[in-house]
Amino acid sequence: MTLTEPPYLPAPDDEAQRALAAPLLAAFAARLSAAVPVDALWAHGSLAYGDYRHGRSDLDLIAVLPAVPDGPMRERLAALHRELVEEQPGAAKLHCSYLPREELGDPAAAHFTFAQDEPMERPVTVITRRELLDGATVLAGGPPAALLPPVTDAALHAHIRADLRDYWYPVTERPEPWQRDIWVDFGPVTAVRATVALREGRLITKREAIARLPALDAPPGLAEDIAARRYGAPPASMSPSMPMTPPGRASLLTKLRL
Repeated sequence: MTLTEPPYLPAPDDEAQRALAAPLLAAFAARLSAAVPVDALWAHGSLAYGDYRHGRSDLDLIAVLPAVPDGPMRERLAALHRELVEEQPGAAKLHCSYLPREELGDPAAAHFTFAQDEPMERPVTVITRRELLDGATVLAGGPPAALLPPVTDAALHAHIRADLRDYWYPVTERPEPWQRDIWVDFGPVTAVRATVALREGRLITKREAIARLPALDAPPGLAEDIAARRYGAPPASMSPSMPMTPPGRASLLTKLRL
């Protein structure tokens, strides 16, 4: 399908946006390799796939370790993240999951992750693995294809259908989340990205998803509103009267990666 970009999307500037993130990524990679043994370090998400927005987009990283990190190593990793945030506030958007070699083949296993200023456990999902295999940015070590097993279209489709059925469909029955811009923005964009993945077997950027919203019968003006928040002033992540708990943030972060 040939897609003509609508006028409400600004001209792409991926290279310039990535260049703004390069010093922070280099600093993190250097400190990480000095703190713990690292077999590989990869970036996925918008930084690798396209449409990264510096200061708004997360820096989504995966570090492959020789073994499962024990308690002391987890403490060193958490301290590394917190120290970097103190020195460079933009590092708060740098999230990294630590994937041990022995669990490379299990997309359901939860791994130590530091994100949103706190440690948590979450899996390196089928979606993330497909992103990595399709076009990761390699920051250290070898490419994902040398370490990760392939992700078939059947596995990708099954994961997406399960996520829609078990998470997103129930959320649509609740009015409260849709009073927050973060849900209004990511819900429809997720639906478009899921649709394209199921129909065409490929993952698309948020930018392409926003451009496709009108063709999928989105309400008039929705795509323009989402684009304005993504490419204009940074959107409010939540209403002050509706605070999100740490478990809620962790769950939302995982689901928004679809």
